[in-house]
Amino acid sequence: MVVATGFFDGVHIGHRLVISQLVEQAKTFGDESLVVTFWPHPRNVLQKEAHSLRLLSSLEEKKEMLKGLGVDRVEVLPFTREFSRLSVRNYLSEYVIGKFSGTRIVLGYDNRFGCENDSENIGTVASELGLEVVNAPLCSSQTGMAVSSTWIRAMISAGDVEGASSLLGYNYSLLGVVVCGDRIGRTIGFPTANMQLYEPLKLLPANGAYLVKVSVLGEERFGMCNIGVRPTLRLGNATTIETHIFDFDQDIYGLDLRVTFLRRIRPEVRFDSLEALRAQLEEDRRAIFSELA
Repeated sequence: MVVATGFFDGVHIGHRLVISQLVEQAKTFGDESLVVTFWPHPRNVLQKEAHSLRLLSSLEEKKEMLKGLGVDRVEVLPFTREFSRLSVRNYLSEYVIGKFSGTRIVLGYDNRFGCENDSENIGTVASELGLEVVNAPLCSSQTGMAVSSTWIRAMISAGDVEGASSLLGYNYSLLGVVVCGDRIGRTIGFPTANMQLYEPLKLLPANGAYLVKVSVLGEERFGMCNIGVRPTLRLGNATTIETHIFDFDQDIYGLDLRVTFLRRIRPEVRFDSLEALRAQLEEDRRAIFSELA
């Protein structure tokens, strides 16, 4: 068994270098490829600010992406405080070798696991235990910075979904179910689908309006998504995810909706009236249609 292990949040382009090495090694040696990952995120278990951590991918999204990259098996280990106390040696011997019969391990440039939190020690210990070690190359951006999930989270939190997509290797998206809203958008000619996320820990882009692609009822359409507290309506501070789907007027309450972010149109703004909001939405839509034409 050829193994790679880590959290792999977002399965970004750096992770994909590791996965491509994993799949290639498995094919070369006629073996199975296995990703051993964890849930929940270690910071959710170990750090005080765990309540504020949001993720780039749900567990199901992560598994689906890994399988889509050619990985044969994905195994998920529960991450607990007790599990976090395992040393590198114990983790490799008990799980990678003992539980999963690993014979070869693919390591990313900053792969960290075990209570020592020492990436340089892992390859040495793995070799001592009889594992063949394969080191995946460093993945860096055009600026020379190493690609990381932390950096991508910061970009999305700032609304830079285009920059984040270049590091993810795909466009960032949210998946949820369509729920009832207050229907105010319909009164100004912009009906919206209100989304409740399936994964509450999924990271939301910064408040604002976005050009998006919307997948619903087996179709894909363009639309505008607003994330924020709707300051014009002054209905409180609850964050909503509302998407106006272009050329679409079907009842989709209770159905799955995936919203894929293409670019940020503008930050969230408080308008003096619903009419001023409607005028801005019309302007946003005209600009998008001109861009897509």
